[in-house]
Amino acid sequence: MLIGVLALQGAFREHEKSLSYCGKDIITRQIRLPQQLEGLDALVIPGGESTTMGKLMNTYNFFEAITDKAEKGLPIFGTCAGLIMMAKGIRGSEQPRLGLMDIVVERNAFGRQVESFEADISIEALGKEQFRAVFIRAPYILETSPQVEVLAKYQEKIILAKQGKFLAAAFHPELTSDIRLHRYFIEKCVG
Repeated sequence: MLIGVLALQGAFREHEKSLSYCGKDIITRQIRLPQQLEGLDALVIPGGESTTMGKLMNTYNFFEAITDKAEKGLPIFGTCAGLIMMAKGIRGSEQPRLGLMDIVVERNAFGRQVESFEADISIEALGKEQFRAVFIRAPYILETSPQVEVLAKYQEKIILAKQGKFLAAAFHPELTSDIRLHRYFIEKCVG
């Protein structure tokens, strides 16, 4: 199974490392140009800075390439800035986005960089053991359509959601040693 990790900016190496622990049949590819999307079984859009990521994706013509692949069934997992890029709506912003998920998000919803934090959260789909979530200038999901499955909340705010083959997390699972969410993506979205 070949999983691409968008490598324009952000924690793409950490995602590759997490994915490498998910099984011997998992191969990762850093994606820096749209043509590298060919042949992928899935794509991960990492955290980073969403405005910068949007500008780079625009410069390298990724928007049309990714949305085309998504429409043809490519599973996509977005974390933090990746969640923002996957949203149809961003409150108070017209920044470029993929618009793949029927969600509206709030950027930097938990505060600035200095207010970053970690918290144990419950994700029923992953079992009873708490998941240590790392929030860095994290967004959260304000609104969802009925097609979106809410998988986790923190302080009553939606921080993890799934829609078909798309998974979006407001936090950084790649910054911990817990690979359950990456495994969940592979099992439930990629199949």
